[in-house]
Amino acid sequence: MNRIPAYHWDDERRGYILDQNVSYYSPRYNKTVYMKRGDFSDGATGAFDINSLGWWVHDQLCNTGKWSDNSECNNWQASTVLSDILSEEGRWVRRVTWWVATWARGGGEARKNGMW
Repeated sequence: MNRIPAYHWDDERRGYILDQNVSYYSPRYNKTVYMKRGDFSDGATGAFDINSLGWWVHDQLCNTGKWSDNSECNNWQASTVLSDILSEEGRWVRRVTWWVATWARGGGEARKNGMW
């Protein structure tokens, strides 16, 4: 299981700031996502924030639309990686509900690369 990164709340920006460099390797896609100290996230958009690596990785994929090797990431992949991480963390209900919600309503730059 991947560890949950250290982060803190920023009142001024109304979101979270990553306190350390973090990487996630997706065995499903054989791709890596890197996040760096100081990256910002609004958390689990539209849901209760939970202490998870999932929304950090999903936000990075949606903000950039790219994996760390600069290849495109589509909306399906971004949502599926979130679901995979939630599954690894033992969050069985959220892995399904958040996959549906992020694929149907989110995606950002990953969505611009295609739904599938």
